[in-house]
Amino acid sequence: MPKFLKDALILCAITISSGLLLGLIYEVTKAPRAEQEIRKQQEACEAVLESADTYTELDYDAAAAASYIEGAGITPSEVTVGSVMEGKDAAGMTVGYVITVTPSEGYGGDIEFTVGILNDGTVSGVSILSIGETPGLGMKADTADFLDQFANIKTKKFVHTKTGKGEPTEELAEIDAISGATITTKAMVKGVNAALLCFDYLTGKEDSAE
Repeated sequence: MPKFLKDALILCAITISSGLLLGLIYEVTKAPRAEQEIRKQQEACEAVLESADTYTELDYDAAAAASYIEGAGITPSEVTVGSVMEGKDAAGMTVGYVITVTPSEGYGGDIEFTVGILNDGTVSGVSILSIGETPGLGMKADTADFLDQFANIKTKKFVHTKTGKGEPTEELAEIDAISGATITTKAMVKGVNAALLCFDYLTGKEDSAE
């Protein structure tokens, strides 16, 4: 047998074996990876909507929700709204929603985080899933000092301020900007506002506002 043909057959055998091995590894690890994703999602929900006992992904018209949010001034290119989890208590009653949003205008790019919103429109918490901001500056967005500013606030809209925040109202609530990271602050605020608008769409509050 010619050497080049022998080498080709050996290479072909190695390629096939590698492919079969990778396929086997994928199948073996598929279930654990799925369980890990479910556990990660559960923990993310619990972090922002503690009053719920169970969380179920809500089937909603994402395009219509995006259109409503855009009509209020936040475009899909600025903030993408992802999954919505409906939180229910032990009696099966809905207590609120966990909305995943991804602002694309962070200093380091996309920031993905969840926003918990109770039935009455109160933001119960915000938790970051992924962020790539500047260490020591924008990364301060992923701290309790910053994120807790959103918690337990019922308002229609958040804005950032560099001069110290006043008392929140049902129309407006101020968030202290991160020193040296105004761009990151704006992105976070816009993401939370998009979640609030999505909540309005889901609960029919956009109809009552017309």
